[in-house]
Order: sequence, then structure tokens, then C-alpha cells
Amino acid sequence: MTIEVLYSKIHRVRVTGAELNYIGSITLDSDLIDAAKLIEGQKVTIVNIDNGERFDTYVIRGGSGSGEVTLNGPAARRVQKGDVIIIIAYAAMSVEEARSYQPTLLFPEEPTNRLRA
Repeated sequence: MTIEVLYSKIHRVRVTGAELNYIGSITLDSDLIDAAKLIEGQKVTIVNIDNGERFDTYVIRGGSGSGEVTLNGPAARRVQKGDVIIIIAYAAMSVEEARSYQPTLLFPEEPTNRLRA
């Protein structure tokens, strides 16, 4: 049996853009992707602190050091530039693995979305 557990979380990043006319996804600064141990194309859940929206999309790699957090396609209707969101990734693992797994938790600097030095 496997269960879904928290794999990685990017806590409280500010949305830098919302591009409705795009194929859908979330474009993230490459530094955030790497630090959160995410993979391009990986499914993530977005929680919008400002309006309570919660939805799924997938990760696209943006420029390194850009601080970019852009929601694309239909997801762009669920955020506004400047909203604060949480990005959550889950992983399926055995109960035994889950008991000892330590998720990656990131707390980038607001409002730049850059990692702390």
C-alpha cells in the first residue's frame, strides 16, 4: 500500500504574473524549482492565501534568479499579480517510507521570491 504525503512546499511566494493566453501551468524561478526538489512537469497544488482558491497545475522552469511565479492558462483566472500563494507537491510512498520521510520546506524572502542566503 502507498499513501500520498507532503513531498515539498514553497511557502508564501508572491505571484509575479498571470498569463491567460498560455497553455496552462505555473512558471517558477529555476532556483525555487531546484531548492524544492521539483521536476519540470510535476503536478503541484496551489493554495491562494488571498482568496482561498485551491487548484492543481504543473511546473514549468523559468529563469534562474528571476523570482518568477507566473500562473498560466486557466489558472491565471484564480490569482492576481501580488497574491501570496503556497505551492505544495505530494509523493506516493509506502507507510514505512512516509514515517521517516522529511519533506523539503522553503520559505523564500517576500516580496522578491528569492531564497535566503
